[in-house]
Amino acid sequence: MEIRRVLPVLLLCGAGLLVGGCIVVAAGAGAGTVAYVTGGLEGVESKKVDAVYKATEKAAGELGLVTTEKTKDALSAKIIARDAQDKKITINLKALAEESTRISVRVGLWGDEVKSRLIYQKIQDNLK
Repeated sequence: MEIRRVLPVLLLCGAGLLVGGCIVVAAGAGAGTVAYVTGGLEGVESKKVDAVYKATEKAAGELGLVTTEKTKDALSAKIIARDAQDKKITINLKALAEESTRISVRVGLWGDEVKSRLIYQKIQDNLK
């Protein structure tokens, strides 16, 4: 009898948490917004992929990252690098429109928010 009372309340609370998370993600989808989710940092910049790619290459060099792989076409790009602790850093760029690019930064397997934000900030600095 007690489970019949508690179960609907738990389900309702769980659904509220799931919907709430979706609303936060949807609200953060605009240009200039940066969000750290599930170990990766994602943001959108109002620049072409080519400009963001050049800014990303420059940022990697300025931060002393060792680039191990680079790929690029007109719609996307990817840079894989290693830091001084030999952590893998993956930076993905994807065109959302002609003047809009999504930037994804992931440091290591589980992510490192501080390093991801520092890398993203350096990319933004190089776009100015």
